[in-house]
Amino acid sequence: MKRRAGWLLGLLTLGLAGAGLANLGCGYHTAGHAVQLPENVKTIAVPTFKNETMTYRIDQMLTAAVVREFTTRTHYHMLNDPGDDADATLHGTVLSTASSPLTYDTTSGRTASVLVVVSMRVVLSDRNGKVLYQNPAYVFREQYEVSQDLASFFEEDSPAFRRLSQDFARTLVSNILEGF
Repeated sequence: MKRRAGWLLGLLTLGLAGAGLANLGCGYHTAGHAVQLPENVKTIAVPTFKNETMTYRIDQMLTAAVVREFTTRTHYHMLNDPGDDADATLHGTVLSTASSPLTYDTTSGRTASVLVVVSMRVVLSDRNGKVLYQNPAYVFREQYEVSQDLASFFEEDSPAFRRLSQDFARTLVSNILEGF
């Protein structure tokens, strides 16, 4: 009887230890709470992104989305101008934009949906020039449907770029806050 009780106790201890180890390595954490920026950073400047493409206002859409995301998710004070008041500055460059047909209408042969792709480079540096975060190769994609009714045709690329900008801003701010 003692032997069986010892065996059950050992099995129970092993099970609890295994469960404890499994919980330690799960990798989950609360988003936005693992801030990796130095404590002295209170103000971030986000000047308008540089646009190296021919896509009208994409730089302004991306910049506005990033500022809005920082403002709604963090306690940092945001500035447009990277002057002496900024503790850190986020510079972004829109490297390329592309639109390509994704699907076609089988009856008319016209484009039914389009895929837009935007690639960007970002660098967050402190006032001394030390790089706090950088990603030279962000690539984001957004699909949109093309209206087949010519009477009610509405160009959907601007709303697609706006959705893409919001997705980029969410990802960028999360990456900066969580140190990825």
